[in-house]
Amino acid sequence: MEEIYYMRLAIELARQGRGWVNPNPMVGAVIVKHGKIVGQGFHKKCGGLHAERNALADCQTPAAGATLYVTLEPCCHHGRTPPCTDAIIKSGISRLVVGSFDPNPMVAGKGISILRSHGIEVIENVAKEECDKLNESFFHYIQNKTPYVVMKYAMTMDGKIATHTGRSQWITGSEALKHVHEDRHRYSAIMVGLGTVLTDDPMLTCRLENRKNPLRVICDTNLRTPLGAKIVTTTNIASTIIATTIMDTNRHRPYLEAGCEIMVISQKDNHIDLFNLMQRLGERQIDSLLLEGGGTLNWSALQSGIVNKVQAYVAPKLFGGSGKTPVGGLGVDYPEGAFQLSKPVITQIGDDVLLESEVIPCLQD
Repeated sequence: MEEIYYMRLAIELARQGRGWVNPNPMVGAVIVKHGKIVGQGFHKKCGGLHAERNALADCQTPAAGATLYVTLEPCCHHGRTPPCTDAIIKSGISRLVVGSFDPNPMVAGKGISILRSHGIEVIENVAKEECDKLNESFFHYIQNKTPYVVMKYAMTMDGKIATHTGRSQWITGSEALKHVHEDRHRYSAIMVGLGTVLTDDPMLTCRLENRKNPLRVICDTNLRTPLGAKIVTTTNIASTIIATTIMDTNRHRPYLEAGCEIMVISQKDNHIDLFNLMQRLGERQIDSLLLEGGGTLNWSALQSGIVNKVQAYVAPKLFGGSGKTPVGGLGVDYPEGAFQLSKPVITQIGDDVLLESEVIPCLQD
């Protein structure tokens, strides 16, 4: 129980780096000596010191003989910072307790092996499930080189995301809205389709203080985004990428002059190839993406296989009628053809309920 206690402290520390460390993982570290915490730290921002080095720097007494609790296997390679294994060995720490295994091929068990070879006792997989959950985006990105995609929508209890007149603001309450903006800070990018831009003219920024804005990505197959749209006129506060299949540089010019970036993507079924778009964003070190599109884009995203998690905010309201649903398109032919989701995690947020499920990949014949 003592090991779980200190690891959960490390997890809480790690969460303080949420939104700031991407595409790096969130990591927390606690150093314990003679039953007392003598140092603690977390990875604060990408390019900054890792959690282990911050915890060692925080030590008020020598760390020799102490136990280090860390949520993720220490790195053993030179990246933006030197290997944490070097600092741990030099400190004289005698025992290491680790939560998650690092799937990064440059680490992947090597960090633990190096520390053991220097006589340090290593205990693995403490609070592993909680530590793994902390870095689901990082684990996906480091292994697939594409963003971890979260499809988010808000709907009524009769499954509507808008009234029959197309009005959708606001379905959920202020507490749920705050949670959404926390996620806009947490994830590296946010993506919508042209339909959402034309209907809502959204800013797609984070409205909370001391938070960052995500990169904004617009799926616009035929490059019809209005030059007066907020996502075009506000590039001074948040970057905008317009993904399109149009190659005509004369069509690109006014958007480039407004500060947008044009990303030409290959075409699939007369629309943007969403998987190709994810590959291109991955090359830009975009590790995670919040999909806030409408039903048409949501269906295309599911069909293309890019969605990893679904977030459904459900409000205790009924719209009735012919209002829009979260996932449009043609839909599946038979119930057995449904996209399968994991058992949902249910969270009460104010008057609303958040359902979160992982998308279960389809098995190929």
